[in-house]
This record gives sequence, structure tokens and C-alpha cells, in this order.
Amino acid sequence: MTGIPDKVDVLVVGGGGAAMAAALTARERGASVLVLEAAPKDFRGGNTRHVRNIRYAHGAATDFVTGAYPVDEYYDDLLRVTDGNTNKELSRFLIEKSEDAADWMMDHGVKFQPPLSGTIGLDRTNAFFKGGGKALLNAYYATAEQMGIECRYEAEVTDLMIEDGVFTAARVSYQGAEHVVEARGLVIASGGFQANIDWLKEGWGDAAEGFLIRGTGYNKGRMLRALMDNGAETAAEADQCHAIAIDARSPKCDGGIATRVDCVIYSVMVNRSGQRFYDEGEDIWPKRYAIWGRLLAKQEDQIAFGIVDAKANDLFMPSMYPPVKSDTIRGLAEQLEIDADTLEKTVADYNAACRQGDNKNREFKPGVLDGLSTEGLTPPKSNWAQPIDTPPYYGYPLRTGITFTYLGVKVNKEARVQFKDKDGRIVSAANIFAAGEVMSGNILGQGYAGGIGMAIGLVFGRIAGEGAARNASN
Repeated sequence: MTGIPDKVDVLVVGGGGAAMAAALTARERGASVLVLEAAPKDFRGGNTRHVRNIRYAHGAATDFVTGAYPVDEYYDDLLRVTDGNTNKELSRFLIEKSEDAADWMMDHGVKFQPPLSGTIGLDRTNAFFKGGGKALLNAYYATAEQMGIECRYEAEVTDLMIEDGVFTAARVSYQGAEHVVEARGLVIASGGFQANIDWLKEGWGDAAEGFLIRGTGYNKGRMLRALMDNGAETAAEADQCHAIAIDARSPKCDGGIATRVDCVIYSVMVNRSGQRFYDEGEDIWPKRYAIWGRLLAKQEDQIAFGIVDAKANDLFMPSMYPPVKSDTIRGLAEQLEIDADTLEKTVADYNAACRQGDNKNREFKPGVLDGLSTEGLTPPKSNWAQPIDTPPYYGYPLRTGITFTYLGVKVNKEARVQFKDKDGRIVSAANIFAAGEVMSGNILGQGYAGGIGMAIGLVFGRIAGEGAARNASN
């Protein structure tokens, strides 16, 4: 296909899971749909390319989850990881609407694999995609083509024409020329701004220069900024994001899931000075991994090191880059360029605090909260506290890896963007909808639970697509 339509019922900006859920739904409601993806075809799909699973509510075991995950439990998990910093009404709504997620995805070509057990710990709560995120996207795009949805790649929306909360047209840079595309309904599903370092600095300061961009490098936040400039209300803060500990040797951008290192809960985590700074065993990894990017960002040089011994090194998924290895703690410190005296003392103090008091005969149980904690140590280690005393010793250098940002536009249950009008009142947009990361701050004021990003994109993508199609038909 060449050229670009100058008029369409529903315009979808973005090409990931949320965008395609919106596009497919709008087309099923009878609307003509155009999807504009800023990335080249080989890199289409935003962060969805890197996903593996979706967290959704369900009432029983299936071929791809091992048991029930009720709405109430899901909601409690979300409140815990966000520390209550969420729009509770909208979050409950999201979770309830997620119950048919797997069925809807399978109806649109997505395949799931049998439950994954072992170190991930999500076999009951999350369904894993067969082939991962790229296979999911390929299924969506194949279905979209069959349904007559038009998609354009390397088509960047540069501006939105909005007046009094009503969208009329978008300016689009495509094939070396500027185009104007009119639409009756607009869905913004173009992600956050994690690849815009200057914007990240607004929340993080100069520390953002040291961040690695784990997610797609095409998410610059241009549409979010355009909506904000037109008076859209915002949710979450500029420094809130999905930020995890990834290998410090990872590429600057687009490293994806392969760069993640899951050693933390079985390790002692030390900073450049060789000192611990947080409770590594606070909770199971899928419920706490997303806080560690923020913790690392606050350390000197935005780097930290996970230290484990031979007993623990096989308890988590192998890393893409091999760990630094030594038969002594001092030798490990020298290779990692950590103060050796301090690291030796840190490990010795930690070892002495293990197996004390009520913990002497407690069993070490990887993968579950075992209560094997330190005694008299600050900060404590609440679970999996076994001495680091069996060589060889391994060190994993870790930096902050940003997957996506949370600052986004406020929406209601119809996925309509909320604007402030000329009189200062908050009103719902007539025909502007948002889904996915660009509105994730409504749900994620902070923290993260593995797989919830896909739920946000799917649920609000479908709602946005339906609303935009209904608006077009009216």
C-alpha cells in the first residue's frame, strides 16, 4: 500500500497491544480504521514486542494457568505494589474487565503456552504467550489485515488539531511529506516517554543520563505532550515508571527481557561503596522487581551489584551476560571495582546475622516467602537469608532499566481523555480516547505487578476502540 488516507472513521496512533486492541474492536463495530505506527515494520509494536504474559482475573485453572486468580486477590495485589497510589475505582474496573482477556486474545489469533513454573512464580496468575510479544503482535496484525484495517509504518504524528476537547485532524509525517488525516474518533495508544532523556530529567535530574532504556526507543512521548499542551489532565508523576534492575552491560536502548537479572532476592545488593541499602527479601520477585530500578537510580553512579555464592547462583534464570566470578569475596570486589574491605565486612556482617534466634532451624525455600530472615541487621533481609559462604562467588553489575513511564493522561471508564475547559472544569473529551502506557498512571501511581501493563493495554484498548467507533457512527 502507498499513500495515506486523508479521512477515516477512527484514527489509532501507536502500534502496540493497546493500539491493536483498539483498532480490532473499532473495526468489528463497523468503523474504518487507520493505524499509524512511528516505528519501521520490523520494530512495530512498541514495548509489546518485549512482553511475555498478561496478568488477568480468572475463576479456575485452564490449559495455561494453574489455578484461580479472583478479582479481590488481584485488587489486593495491586493495592500492595502501588502502596494505594492508584485510582481505586478505575483499578477495580480494570481488573473486573480483564476476566475475558485470554478468550478475547485467542479469538484474535493469539496462542498461549502451558503454565511456566520455576523461578518466575506467575504460573497461577499470568498466562504466557506462545512465542512471546512478537508472536502476539504478528497475530494481531494478521487479523487486522484480514479485517481491512489499514496500517502505515514510519508514520509519525507530529501534531493534533484539538479545539475545546474535540479532535478534528492529525498532522502526519510519512514518506518524506506532511499529511493531514481527519477522523471522527481518535485513540492515542503511543506509549510513554522513556526514550526521551530530556523529559526523564524533569523527574530524575541528571541521574537519568545513566539510565538504560529497556523498552522501545521509539517512545518519545510526543502525543502525550500534545495532549498535555491542549489541556489534558495528567495522572502520576514524571519520575514514576516501570524501572527494574538490568545488567549494566546492556545496550542503551531496546534490550528487552533478555537484559533482566533476577538475582536480587537471593543476593546481597551493595552499592559502589560495598554497602547494602535495601531489604532484598522483602517479597517474591514478580511483586517487587519493579522497585529495584528506582533504588539503583539513587545510588552513586546509578549502579549496584548483586552478590551470590555457588548455593544460590542456579536459583534464578541465567543472565544474558555471564557474572563476574571469583573464589574470594575480595577478589570479586576487585574485579567489580568495589572497596574490598567494605564488601568483606558487609558480607561478614550479613552472614553473622543469618541463622540466628528463631531462624536457626528454619528451612530455606526458594520461590516462596520462607521467613528465613536476618537478626539485628540494618537493613534487614526478610526472606531467603542464607549465608554467602560457598565459593565460587558471583557478582552481577546492575543499572536502572526503564521500560515505560507512568505519567500520562487521565481517563474515565470509557477511556475518554479528561480535559480542563476554559472555565476550569474537568470534562471528558468528545472523541479522544487513550489506552495503554499513555494512561497507565491512572492505575500505576507507583510500583508494578508483572503482566499488568498488558492488562491495562488490552482492557482500555478495547474500550477506547469501541467508544471511538460509536462516536464515529453517531
